[in-house]
Amino acid sequence: MSTRDVPAQIGDLPPLGRPANSALLGAGITTLAQAAGHSRRDLLAMHGVGPKAVGILAAALAERGMTFAD
Repeated sequence: MSTRDVPAQIGDLPPLGRPANSALLGAGITTLAQAAGHSRRDLLAMHGVGPKAVGILAAALAERGMTFAD
């Protein structure tokens, strides 16, 4: 799937870059609850997910009283 075909926002995930969205979609992650089931390390290991995307996800999780599985 080309990153041009990836939506700018997925489910209840905050807006991330298309490479990060593509990686998350490829891993079947479409909600914050699913992202919370992974560790920061697991997410950073995905091609396209970098520290900025993980930081944005962490902030969105914190707003909902959730954290990563670290």
